[in-house]
Amino acid sequence: MKTNSFMIMLCCSITLVSAAYAEEVGSVDTKFKMLGPDHKIVIEAFDDPKIEGITCYLSRSRKGGLKGMVGLAEETSDAALSCRQVGPIHQTSELKEGERVFSESRSLVFKKLQVVRFFDKKRQTYIYLAYSDRVIEGSPQNAISTVPIQPWANQ
Repeated sequence: MKTNSFMIMLCCSITLVSAAYAEEVGSVDTKFKMLGPDHKIVIEAFDDPKIEGITCYLSRSRKGGLKGMVGLAEETSDAALSCRQVGPIHQTSELKEGERVFSESRSLVFKKLQVVRFFDKKRQTYIYLAYSDRVIEGSPQNAISTVPIQPWANQ
């Protein structure tokens, strides 16, 4: 019983750590699981940590069942990304090309979903790229979203 309690507390703490990076906006169940949570698609929002006024929305699958509940299920590499200007754009510090703005583990150890940022100076547009990588082999599945710099009302 003590082992089960420890595993539940560990899973809850892992969930709280990942929640600090993105805020869940909504979800839909995609498959019923008798034991543990259902498989689902979640939509989360995160703000660019170095650019005020840009929010990105990320949707991806999350496995349920017992393996999903304890964090042992390997998640798919699929993700959809949409970034938008939600206020006046203000850069808070120096930016690096390809800088990571979001990262989440998609398996126990070896797989991560990442969102990186680029800037197209000629077109004055921020570009966000979502992809997953592994220690041994990454995935070619990816998604991009662009945010052209626009004047904001009352700016």
